[in-house]
This record gives sequence, C-alpha cells and structure tokens, in this order.
Amino acid sequence: MERAVAIEYRRDAPKIIAKAGGELVKKMLKIAAQKNITIYRDADLTEVLYRLKTGDDIPEQLFGAVAAVMAYCYRVNDSFKNKINAAGLIDG
Repeated sequence: MERAVAIEYRRDAPKIIAKAGGELVKKMLKIAAQKNITIYRDADLTEVLYRLKTGDDIPEQLFGAVAAVMAYCYRVNDSFKNKINAAGLIDG
C-alpha cells in the first residue's frame, strides 16, 4: 500500500501534520502540488513515520533522516526562488 506523511518544523522538533494511505495519497500529493509544497519520496522513512500519530513530534532518533529531507526541500525551494528572481519575476 502506498503511504504519505507530511512533516512540519516550526519549534523544537519536526512534527507529523498529516498522513494518508491508499487512495488518499493521491489527494494529499495533489494538494501539496497545488500549494507548491516540495515532495520528497523515501519509502523506508515514510513507513517509519507513518507508524507515528498525527500531531506527534518526530523522535530524536529520526532527526538525522528528517533533517536530510528538510535540507533537500530547502535546497530545492531556494533554487526555485533563485530561478524566478533571475527571470525578474520577483523583487529581492
């Protein structure tokens, strides 16, 4: 079964903010794409995170793996912002 997990980092620890399985995965990915949320695929990490409850902080043992995902997402987003800025579409 395909699964998806959404994480957020705002304070002390990253947190599970949404989970989906089966047909709901497609809806979750569609919403993420509509909102320009970076999607990262890692089936093994998803399986581990899926076992947590929505709203749970991610355990310290998984910080390294989640930090790598978040670093990727920030790199992708920064690259995208730089391309738009270079094209003169935004100021800054």
